[in-house]
Amino acid sequence: MKAIRDALGSASASSGRFLWGANTSVSLSDLRIGSSLGGRLRELAGRSVLVATRDQLSAALALIELDGVAHRLVICPPDLSSDHLPAVIHKAGVEAIVSDRDLDDQGSLGGRLHVDCSVALTQADRAQVDRRATEWVLLTSGTTGAPKMLVHSFAALTASIKGGQNQGAEVVWGTFYDIRRYGGLQIFLRAVLGHGSLVLSSADESSEDYLSRLRAHAATHISGTPSHWRRALMSPSARAIAPHYVRLSGEIADQAILNTLRSFYPQAAIGHAYASTEAGVGFEVTDGLEGFPASLVGAGGEVELKVEGGSLRIRSPRTALGYVGEGRSALMDAEGFVDTDDIVEPRGDRYYFLGRRSGIINVGGLKVYPEEVEAVINRHPSVRMSLVRPRRSPITGSLVVADVVLNGEPEPDFKREILRLCHESLATHKIPATIRFVPTLDVAAAGKLARQHA
Repeated sequence: MKAIRDALGSASASSGRFLWGANTSVSLSDLRIGSSLGGRLRELAGRSVLVATRDQLSAALALIELDGVAHRLVICPPDLSSDHLPAVIHKAGVEAIVSDRDLDDQGSLGGRLHVDCSVALTQADRAQVDRRATEWVLLTSGTTGAPKMLVHSFAALTASIKGGQNQGAEVVWGTFYDIRRYGGLQIFLRAVLGHGSLVLSSADESSEDYLSRLRAHAATHISGTPSHWRRALMSPSARAIAPHYVRLSGEIADQAILNTLRSFYPQAAIGHAYASTEAGVGFEVTDGLEGFPASLVGAGGEVELKVEGGSLRIRSPRTALGYVGEGRSALMDAEGFVDTDDIVEPRGDRYYFLGRRSGIINVGGLKVYPEEVEAVINRHPSVRMSLVRPRRSPITGSLVVADVVLNGEPEPDFKREILRLCHESLATHKIPATIRFVPTLDVAAAGKLARQHA
C-alpha cells in the first residue's frame, strides 16, 4: 500500500527537494530519516488523529508521516473557531491530537493523547509500523455555523494527479491557498507526489512578501483563487516572478482575470480548474477562455457531468466518500451525482458559470447572480476586482450594489463607463443601483471573496 512517504523515494530521489515555510524550511531527504513527531509515530498508529497546528509547515510534515499509519486524519483549518473544536473532535471520533501549540486552555483535549509536532526534526523510530488505508477528513468553508466534515480516501484525493506529472526537483510549486483546505491540499499532494518542492504561504505575510519568496525560490507552478490572483497582481512584486504554469480554482475565473494573467505571464500555461471539497477535482480548462466546453457535459469517462435545473452535477471517483456521521446519501443522489450548487448557462458551444444558487440576490422576485454582474464590471480595463452585494429596499426587497477596486485613481467617467458595460450585457434588474470605489475587498480564509447574502 503506497503512502505519501513512499513518494520521497531514495535519498538521491529526494535530494534538492524542500518544503519552504515563511521562516524555515525542511529538506524532504531529511524527512526520510527524521520525524516531526518526536519519534512517537507508533503511538498514533491506527488512531483517529486531529492535526491542529498554527504553522502550515508543521501540518505538512505531520501529514506526510501520518498517511498510511493513522486510521483517520482530521485536518483542522487555521480559522476554525475554538467554539466548534470540541464538536469536531467528538463527531470525528478523535483519539489523539497532533499540534504545535497547547490546546488545554480550550478545554477540548480531555484524556486524549497529545503529540507535539515540530519543524525541528528528530531521529525517526526505525521500528516498522503496519500500513493501513488512511481516511482524510476535510472541513467545509463558508458556513456560518459548525462546519461539516467530509471523508476522502487517499485514492480520491490523488485521482486527478497523473503518475509522473510534473516530475523533477526543478518543479517548484507555490500556492496562495492554505494546505489545510481542499485547494491547497491538492497542490501539496501534487508537489510531493510529483517529486517537486513547495513554497508554503503564511497568514502573517502580505501578498508582496509571499511573491518575493516565490521569486527567491524560482517557483515554476503557482495556484490560487481568482481573488488571490487579483490581490497579488496589485503588488509590484507580481512582475518579478516568471511561472511556467498558473492555475486558478475555487471561484469563477472570468475572462478579465484570464486576460490579465496572460498579459502578466505570456510565457506561462494558464488553466482554471473546477473543484470543490465535496465533488473533488472535476476538470481543468486550458484554452484561455472563461466557462467550459459544452462537449464535457454528457461525455462520460472517469468524470461525468450533467446539468439539471441549471445546476452542474458531477459523478466521479474523485468525490468525497460522504459526510462524517451522515454517509454518502447526504452528499450524492441515487445515481451517485453530487449537486455542486453552481448554476451554469449554455451559450453556443460553451457553458458559463453564473454563480452559486445559495448566493442569489432577489430583486422584486427576479434572480441576480452576483458573480455574473462582477464578470461584466471586471471587463473595464481600470477595474482590478469587484464585489456585488445586496442592499435592502422597501420596494423590491433588495437592490444590487457594487464595491469596486481600481488599478489606479478613479476618473470622473469611470462609473458611467462601468454602467454602460452593464447596460450592454445585463437585464435592467441586474444593473447596480450604486457603484462605490473602495481601496480593497475582504477575502475569506479560504481565498474567496467574503460575501454578504440577502
